[in-house]
Amino acid sequence: MTQANVSETTPEDILSFWFPDSLIRLDGDDHVAFWTSRMQGGMDAAILDLHADLTRAGAQGLLDAWAETPRGRLALILVLDQFPRSLWRDTPGAFAQDIKATRLALEGLENGHYDALDHPWEKNFYLIAMSHCEGPEHLERMDRVVALAEREVASMTGPVAERYDEMGNQPRRVREIIRRFGRHPHRNAIYGRVSTPDEEVYIAEGVFPHERKIGAQD
Repeated sequence: MTQANVSETTPEDILSFWFPDSLIRLDGDDHVAFWTSRMQGGMDAAILDLHADLTRAGAQGLLDAWAETPRGRLALILVLDQFPRSLWRDTPGAFAQDIKATRLALEGLENGHYDALDHPWEKNFYLIAMSHCEGPEHLERMDRVVALAEREVASMTGPVAERYDEMGNQPRRVREIIRRFGRHPHRNAIYGRVSTPDEEVYIAEGVFPHERKIGAQD
């Protein structure tokens, strides 16, 4: 495939790429397939083939003007939080834009951009970015993420609502990891960090929230 021209790519191009039209039908199976592909590496090839240059441009701050609108901010959060995890998978670069993505999400919560989004599956990428970012106040951020996720789940009706219980459950799992360790221990080897004895046990067990099968029961 040919790389998309960075100067000609718009936020709407990225949102159309990321969110298939089938989600509007509110078929539960479509949503499970969507989350499985987006959260567990299913978009790696497409991002590398089409948007590697755009991902680098975002990391260089060349797309910052996108944050002026609600949908532009969402597209920028995707480019900074999701796309690096594909382009630079298993390297520190995968997480290098987490702080910026989280700042964009926090600003969007305050300026109305989050509430202006139409769908909970769009809003959830704000919450995912906030969950990813290690550092000070991570546990407090996770408390906020849990509350926002619960609010979104409670507002949903119809056949897809049951599938979105996961939107509320996943932040609670991540919060427990941050409560226990203050960071994401599965990143330790990538960063060259020394694991604590408790982290070594957790890593050896290999039960990580981000690798959990979408839709599986606790």
